[in-house]
Amino acid sequence: MKKEIEKIFRVKREKFLKWWKVNGTLKNRLIYGAGLLATAVVCLGILVRIPSENFSSIPSTNTPIEEIETYRHPLTGVKIESAVDVLPQVFGVMVENSADAWPLSGIDEAFLVIEAPVEGNIPRFIAFFSEEQNVEKIGPVRSARSYYLDWNTEFDGIYAHVGGSPDALEEIRFNEVMDLDQFFQSEYFYRDEVARYAPHNVYTSSVDLRDSIEEMNSRYSHSIPTYGVWIFADGSALSTTSSVIHLDWSNSSGYNVDWIFDPSKNSYERRQGGGVYVADNVIILETDIGVIAGDDKGRKEIVTIGSGIAHVFQNGAEIVGTWKKESAEERLRFFDDNEKEVVLNAGKTWIEVVDTPDRLSVK
Repeated sequence: MKKEIEKIFRVKREKFLKWWKVNGTLKNRLIYGAGLLATAVVCLGILVRIPSENFSSIPSTNTPIEEIETYRHPLTGVKIESAVDVLPQVFGVMVENSADAWPLSGIDEAFLVIEAPVEGNIPRFIAFFSEEQNVEKIGPVRSARSYYLDWNTEFDGIYAHVGGSPDALEEIRFNEVMDLDQFFQSEYFYRDEVARYAPHNVYTSSVDLRDSIEEMNSRYSHSIPTYGVWIFADGSALSTTSSVIHLDWSNSSGYNVDWIFDPSKNSYERRQGGGVYVADNVIILETDIGVIAGDDKGRKEIVTIGSGIAHVFQNGAEIVGTWKKESAEERLRFFDDNEKEVVLNAGKTWIEVVDTPDRLSVK
């Protein structure tokens, strides 16, 4: 608006000066000059009445330009239109990974998956879902182990499982974990009797999990979740070539895992037993893993609280740093060798928990 008014006045002035020099008489000069003066007065009046906010788009050397704020989802880091006022409820679901359970259901839609070994060095997952998601089938759901509880607790999560080891069940009772056990709350689970045989046929869904929230809140005096969030950004590939992250889970090669980096998508594809899953961050967490003393099943005990070495793979590159978790309630976090928290790519994250770096190879 301001520029348009200035242009009008400039054109009027130029025409006046040209006319003045060529054929203006004294009388005509006075008349035309008066008209130009009137135009100037009108333009000035319009400029005075224009609200100051109409000029907010004009850069100023004295006032910095305000940056547009970016909002991200607290669980995935994906950009969203507005800030989240209330953190969504999280569900931690125990999902088995034995060959008898393949192919798995719903795990590809989890925003976070943590994989750790159970007895027999067969890995098992805790897959995390948000109440906002719609996943039709999740499972097979299996029994609880104590170390998964620490990862669930950092989300104030509702913990879905089918029974559990003695120490896990004791910890659930002692720490008042929001417990969704199929043994006692079968209405939130179902069995696929056609495609599977027990114990590999128990499933749940987002609808079932959401239906449990009211009961969980009333039983545990739980209302609004509170949990820490990671730092996220939109990643871009740092490598144009494919690479493979290989994990040796056990002597049985059927459980070994390959994560293959795809530079065209800037993501990693997990391949195991014919299943393919995609992640934006793959993290290998080293910690102490042993067998519980006196346990006749050879069940594991895994250190989850403290710190250790972490390998963060993103954008086709590896960051070797440290994982830290100060308590069961605190979020698991990752830091580079300068003690700066690693910024994770927005999207899905998979964490693999191993006892030795010898299980990891990259090529």
